[in-house]
Amino acid sequence: MKPFTGSFTQQEALDDAVIAAATEILRSGRLHRYNSGPGELSKASELEQAYAAYQGARYCLACASGGYAMAIALRAAGLGQGETVLTNGFTLAPVPGAIAAAGGKALLVEITEDLVIDLEDLDRKAATSGARFLLLSNMRGHLADMERLVAIVTKHDLILIEDCAHTMGAAWNGRKSGSFGLAGCFSTQTYKHLNSGEGGLLTSDDPEFMARAIILSGSYMLYERHGAAPSADVFERIRLETPNMSGRMDNLRAAVLLPQLARLEDSIERWNERYRAVEQVLAGADGVALPGRAAAERYVGSSIQFRLPGISPALASAFVAANKALGVELKWFGAAEPVAFTSNHHSWRYVDPQALPETDRILSSLFDMRLPLTFSVEDCCHIGSIIAHCAAEIGAPA
Repeated sequence: MKPFTGSFTQQEALDDAVIAAATEILRSGRLHRYNSGPGELSKASELEQAYAAYQGARYCLACASGGYAMAIALRAAGLGQGETVLTNGFTLAPVPGAIAAAGGKALLVEITEDLVIDLEDLDRKAATSGARFLLLSNMRGHLADMERLVAIVTKHDLILIEDCAHTMGAAWNGRKSGSFGLAGCFSTQTYKHLNSGEGGLLTSDDPEFMARAIILSGSYMLYERHGAAPSADVFERIRLETPNMSGRMDNLRAAVLLPQLARLEDSIERWNERYRAVEQVLAGADGVALPGRAAAERYVGSSIQFRLPGISPALASAFVAANKALGVELKWFGAAEPVAFTSNHHSWRYVDPQALPETDRILSSLFDMRLPLTFSVEDCCHIGSIIAHCAAEIGAPA
């Protein structure tokens, strides 16, 4: 088997339009989002307007990171110290981290073999926990049945905040991810769908919630300089009772993001071409199980996940090593110790230990791989062939 020689961490180069936008800001010296002249809209405010329009939301706030957006969303929604927040048992560490940062306690919900939150377990835990909040992680770009989820949220009077770090541009039955609850939280970290190194966006249609979030983000009394914010009278009611917890996005990152946003839909199509190329190969591989995708789901395939059901820990480690020897970098969510960005709930010692037998069973055989746009479709076919070959070589259980 011919090795693959591409880099799984190399994103596409930022083009001349992005470089020109960044250079303009650097030459102006006005990197701070509130350093603008009379009547001038800063780049951060322009981004807020543009992303609100893309998302179909009334309001948008540009933040320092997606994790920060989640934490201030919980605070702006009224989370109290020590309050329970329901969230997926399968997610990345910034999600329970945001709950801890906001003063909450994570109550983890089981997942299904399609890698989405288990709606029956959510219904049970919402009924018995007294939780008021659900921080839903659309982990690795997989959407649950959102109509059923909203029905459970409504039944239990939950406040829904969506973590859309992996679902920017995704939709369920034509409705954008991030628009099903009080707020949507997005990331523009390098490995997400827009790249500013670090960064986040928070969207909502609720004026008082967004006013609180803007003050929390560190607007001081400059909230009228935001591009997609509620009217000044909404701030008047809450501006002196809401603390400043500075986590603003600067104009340089906003300038870098605006040209990328303009071509996001094209990037989504290109990601999905690459996803389908790997998916097609793995669908025919013995012992490999792919998560299901509902017809209602419009996904963004910037990464792919698959399982080798029944694989032992020793064979899982050998499988990862065999792929790496042929140039393919996989992450295994069943590993006993965190590796780079990959961890599971047993490693989150700031969360109370919880029994999640179904989640543990699924994660024990779950592998994950990035699909950067620097890969061609032909590269992705090659990568899929390597994975299938290694599964056959180690004798993955059928």
